[in-house]
Amino acid sequence: MSEKNREGKRVARDRLAAEREKQRTAEKRRRTLIVGAAVVCVLGLAAVIGVVAANSGDDSSSDTSGSAAAPKGAGGKDDLAVPVGKDSAKSTLTVWEDFRCPACKSFEDGFRSTIHELTDAGQLKAEYHTVTLIDSNMGGSGSLRAGNAAACAQDAGKFTEYHDVLYENQPKETDDTFADNGKLIDLAGKVDGLVTDSFKSCVKDGTHDGWISKSYKAFQDGGHKGTPTVLLNGKNLMDDQSMTPAKLKQMVQDADK
Repeated sequence: MSEKNREGKRVARDRLAAEREKQRTAEKRRRTLIVGAAVVCVLGLAAVIGVVAANSGDDSSSDTSGSAAAPKGAGGKDDLAVPVGKDSAKSTLTVWEDFRCPACKSFEDGFRSTIHELTDAGQLKAEYHTVTLIDSNMGGSGSLRAGNAAACAQDAGKFTEYHDVLYENQPKETDDTFADNGKLIDLAGKVDGLVTDSFKSCVKDGTHDGWISKSYKAFQDGGHKGTPTVLLNGKNLMDDQSMTPAKLKQMVQDADK
């Protein structure tokens, strides 16, 4: 083999080794980012792949600014939930959620139509609790701002519609887009009749910020570790990895008999 060929092969080997090292470094960085983002949510139910532990944060991380005034019609323990459905329903679905949480969006995308069907039929009452888990773990204020805006929509009698719009337009978990009240008001334009002067003032003034903070404290005090946490008649559905919309529907209908 000529000296020129040997030198060419050596250069090729060096380049290949450098490229492999570059790829290993990029992969390590990617894994670090994934792990850092994943710890804020627990992935559960059939709509979500895997389970990732989430740090619930400490009490000192809760935002205590703003009024603790509950939105109109709030119910559940200490009036910390937004109820959807009829009080006469025999089954109650308790949902602890964070509007910045991608696992919450996965749950919503998979189960939304079934929950709507059951609540509309009077077979299920849903109680939604908003928490600020991702704000606490990743920084920012999008969880709080979106939660307050959803409570303002409840004041206007349009919680369900706006709740769905927020998840349908959820930004990347690392993008604190919902921290912008203007963005939240723009999204409200997708709900007929929601954007009024009173709604805009409620969003901008953080009317229900303190109420959201109380909800997050209740979440922590309840020992919940991740979002979404979903309970059907007190039973944690996250423990059943075979859960599907059809199975949830059957459980509710069986309880309704």
